[in-house]
Amino acid sequence: MVMGSECSGCRRSVHTASLSSGALGSLVVTHPFHPLRGERLRVLFERRRGGGRVYVCEGGPLGSVTLPEGATDRAAPAAERPLTYELLVELGAVVAALRGPCRPRGDL
Repeated sequence: MVMGSECSGCRRSVHTASLSSGALGSLVVTHPFHPLRGERLRVLFERRRGGGRVYVCEGGPLGSVTLPEGATDRAAPAAERPLTYELLVELGAVVAALRGPCRPRGDL
């Protein structure tokens, strides 16, 4: 066995930990039911998990806390208006108008 070689059966967790945690800054907990809601926390490092991001932060008396991106101010902004039945009807009308007059399938 050669020293420093990697075992093909051993897998190490890959994450995006930064050497300088100051570069990751801080975030605000926005999840409405989280006990730290509204608190600004220093980000220790971030990881990709399940197609999204999670942040490991200093949580004060709670120790370090892991937060999904959607529970923080780093999440994508919410839509201006909620998706409603009326909006879907409007979207259907726009799509129908873009398609033009309805023709039978045999008239392509």
